[in-house]
Amino acid sequence: MKNRTLKIAAPIVILILGVTAAFILASSRRAPERQEKPVLGPLVEVLTAQPTTVSTVVRGHGEVRAKTRVEIVPQVAGLVIAIHPGLVAGGHFRAGEALLTIEPRDYELAVERARAAVARAEVSVEREQAEAEVALQEWDAIHPGEQPTSGLVVREPQVRQAEAELAAAQADLAVASLSLERTTITLPFAGIVESETVDLGQYVTIGKKLATVYGTAVAEVRVPLAERELAWFRVPSRPGIKGPPATVIANFGGVTQEWFGEVVRIEARVDTASRMVPVVIAVPDPFKTSGHNIPLLPGTFVKVEITGYDLEQVVAVPRHAIREGSKVWTVEGEQLKIIPVITVRNDLDTTYITEGLEAGDRVVVSQLDAVTNGMTVRAVETTALEGSDA
Repeated sequence: MKNRTLKIAAPIVILILGVTAAFILASSRRAPERQEKPVLGPLVEVLTAQPTTVSTVVRGHGEVRAKTRVEIVPQVAGLVIAIHPGLVAGGHFRAGEALLTIEPRDYELAVERARAAVARAEVSVEREQAEAEVALQEWDAIHPGEQPTSGLVVREPQVRQAEAELAAAQADLAVASLSLERTTITLPFAGIVESETVDLGQYVTIGKKLATVYGTAVAEVRVPLAERELAWFRVPSRPGIKGPPATVIANFGGVTQEWFGEVVRIEARVDTASRMVPVVIAVPDPFKTSGHNIPLLPGTFVKVEITGYDLEQVVAVPRHAIREGSKVWTVEGEQLKIIPVITVRNDLDTTYITEGLEAGDRVVVSQLDAVTNGMTVRAVETTALEGSDA
C-alpha cells in the first residue's frame, strides 16, 4: 500500500518541481525593450527646379490656301487652236508659257488694216502741212512783215484735223495689236491648274471662264488665334518686314511633313463669333518636295507653331504641379512646404514660373489627397526640369 502511494505521488511531485523551476527561470529573464517604429510620411515625386531661358511657341491650326489664285478669262473671242498640255486639273505650267491660243488670223488682218489707216493718216498730215506752208508763203508775199489774221489763212484747222486722224489711226493700230497679243494667253507666274472647262476646237467668247489656276511660289495658312496669343510674337507692320518664323506641320496617312514659313500679317478684323484674330503665315515653295513627300496643297488642314519672344530665367514645371491658388509644393529636408508662385505662361503640359522658386528647389509633381504645411514626406527624384519651348 505504501509503495503504491509513492508510485502515484512521485510523478506529481516531479511535475510540480518542473513547473516551479520553469516559472523561476522565466521570472529571472529580463523583458526585451520595446522599440517604437519611426513615422514614415507619404512618398512623393519631385523635380529639381532649374531657371533657364526658353522660346515661346504659339500653336494653332489652319487651312492652306493659295496666295495667288486667278481665273483664266479670254479678252478676245475665237476658236481655240492650241492648249498647253498642263492645262488640266492638277497640271503644272511655267511662267510665260502659252496656256491657250485662239485663232489669230482675224486679228492679224485687223492689224494690217490699222497699219494701212495709219499710213493714210500720215500722208494726210504731210499734205496738210505742205499746203499750210504754201499758204503762209502766199500771205507773206501779199502782207510782208504781218502776222496772219486767222489760223484759217494758213490752214491750221486742217493740219490739226489731219494730226488728230493720225493719232486715232495709231490708237486703232495699238488696239488691234493688243487684241492679236491676247489670242495667246500666258501668266507671269508658275502655277498649277485647279480646274478647266475648255477643249481644243472650242469657240470661246470674251469673259467666259476657261480655267482656275493658282501660283506655286508661295502658299498661305490662315490661323485663327486668341487675342492674348498676339502678345507673344511680333506681327510685321508693313510688307517687306521679316516676321517671326513659323513651322507648318501636316499629317498624311500617319506620315508627318514640315514646311517653314513666317508670319506676314494679320487680317483686317477680329472674328465676331469666336473673338479670334486671323494670322497669316506665308510658306515659300510649298510644292518643293523630296522623295515621295506630298506637296502642301490648298485645302490641307495643318498645325502651325510660331516662334515668339524668349522667356528669361523661368522655371518649367508640369501644369499639374501648380496647385489651387497658384501655389506649388516643395520639399525641404523631409518636410513639405506650400509656396505661392507667379506664372507667366501655360503651354501644353508645362507652366512657366517667374517668381517663387529658386534653383535647386525640389518641386512635388505627384498628387496627395491631404496636404498640410510642414508635413513629413519622402521624396523620390524624377527627371530634372529642363527648359523647353513655351
